[in-house]
Amino acid sequence: MPQMAPLNWLSLFILFILIYMMFNFINYYSFLYTPKSIKSLKVFKKNNWKW
Repeated sequence: MPQMAPLNWLSLFILFILIYMMFNFINYYSFLYTPKSIKSLKVFKKNNWKW
C-alpha cells in the first residue's frame, strides 16, 4: 500500500544509520595504538647533530 511507504523509508534509514554506526565503532576500536617507548625517545635525543 502506498500509505505505508514513509514507514518503509524510515525503517530503512534507521537500519542504514545503525549499520553505519556499527561499522564506525568497529573500525575505531579495532585500531591498536602503540606509543613509542621512552627508550627510543632517549636514543633520539642523544643524537645531537652539529651541522
